[in-house]
Amino acid sequence: MPTDKSDPHPAPHSTNVVFRRELARFLGTTIIGTAGGALFAFFNLPLAWMLGAMVACSAAALLKVPVKIDSRVRALMLIVLGTMLGSAFSPEILERADNWPLSLGALLLYAIAAGALGLIVYRRVFGYPVPTAYFSGAPGGFNEMVMIGTAMGGDERTISLSHAARVFIVVMIIPFWFRFTSDYQPVAPIVAAHTGPQSIDFALLAVGAVIGLLLARLLRIPAPHLTGPMLTSAAMHLLGWTAATPPFTLIALSQIIVGAAIGARFTGITLATIARAVRASAIVSGLMMMLSVGFASVLGPVTGLAFTPLLLAFAPGGLAEMSLVALALSVDTAFVATHHIARITMIVVLAPLIFRLLRPRNRPPQPPPGPASS
Repeated sequence: MPTDKSDPHPAPHSTNVVFRRELARFLGTTIIGTAGGALFAFFNLPLAWMLGAMVACSAAALLKVPVKIDSRVRALMLIVLGTMLGSAFSPEILERADNWPLSLGALLLYAIAAGALGLIVYRRVFGYPVPTAYFSGAPGGFNEMVMIGTAMGGDERTISLSHAARVFIVVMIIPFWFRFTSDYQPVAPIVAAHTGPQSIDFALLAVGAVIGLLLARLLRIPAPHLTGPMLTSAAMHLLGWTAATPPFTLIALSQIIVGAAIGARFTGITLATIARAVRASAIVSGLMMMLSVGFASVLGPVTGLAFTPLLLAFAPGGLAEMSLVALALSVDTAFVATHHIARITMIVVLAPLIFRLLRPRNRPPQPPPGPASS
């Protein structure tokens, strides 16, 4: 007897088949990402494990290879990265943090200016509908802008593709720029300073990561899987409770998963659509990077902070990605991560409010637009 496709309770056999298919796709994607990371590491390229995985999985997606990273696995890896980034906070940071409020204040001006540039380009040059253009150009977190933008009437696919392309472009440009214009040499991820048994330290970090995640969710802090563990890990390192970090293998795997997840976002999208999104995002990313350079150049003499950490702090990339770039460049990771958390928080709070104020009140509500044409 044929199975009733409308049955809301699928047979265990079909569930097992789906599970095996998804597991095979995830493992295949991880293997592709690991191969790309290993290739980049072999040639001593910057941020090898993340960039290599990102490029390899992007190429696989364009070749219609079924690549996919389960969001739950990515979230788990973000917890690891958050814990690692928190270890960059040390008591010495407090001694040089007196100029941070000025740069954090300037970050609000940067976010508004960058968002305006994005809106103008996406709307005036590429003709995106206003909600889609607005939230595609807002330099906020990927997940947050997709969810809020879709709720506000934007096209989910176009917004997500725009942000994925922007992060891809920025993450590719910055490490190679420093590689070819300065004396930068790639460095291995930081490892624990302890030489003795670290089981207690690791257990402490694990408990702290869980507590941080729960608190971040409770307080609705953006990117809770990364931000929460980072804050609790930072607190423990600032208090001197531990000096440990996650092991190197786990850190490398986390970078592979994060990079592969970026590349896998191009799955199922036509090459013409991707080309249009990348072309638009390249223009927007270039303008935002010029704006970042301008802010870093002005703030450097005023605050006494170095140009490189300021540039990374104002760069329009993702929180996890820019923090990893800072780590790879041996730049003040705590400074960079703090500014990206602040930027995402500002935009998540202000972007919907500003959008409501700017939207004409004399027009009836419009239905959500369809996907942008390719």
